[in-house]
Amino acid sequence: MNSVTPNWVDIGPVDAIPKRGARTVRTPRREIAVFRTADDEIFALENRCPHRGGPLSEGIVHGRKVACPLHNWIIDLESGSATGADEGCADMIPVKVENGRVYLELAIAVAA
Repeated sequence: MNSVTPNWVDIGPVDAIPKRGARTVRTPRREIAVFRTADDEIFALENRCPHRGGPLSEGIVHGRKVACPLHNWIIDLESGSATGADEGCADMIPVKVENGRVYLELAIAVAA
């Protein structure tokens, strides 16, 4: 039987992510967008808008939200949920900052 173990991966310093912008991290399963707000908060979502799969990392960050560059859907960075009348959700990836470095929790399957 397999179980899932958390695996915190260091993806670099906070300063490598532009304020009010994003950078991407590729994993074997998907691409992740890591966002930095004007207040230096860090959030991570799958880099795929729930509407038509637009690259959220290319959107404009305002407050704790990002606007998809394709159809202007507004996605909440804390929950991954579309706001307003739009419905859908981008997968959230757990993130933490320690000593100025950003870590993503990328679960790995472990044989038990």
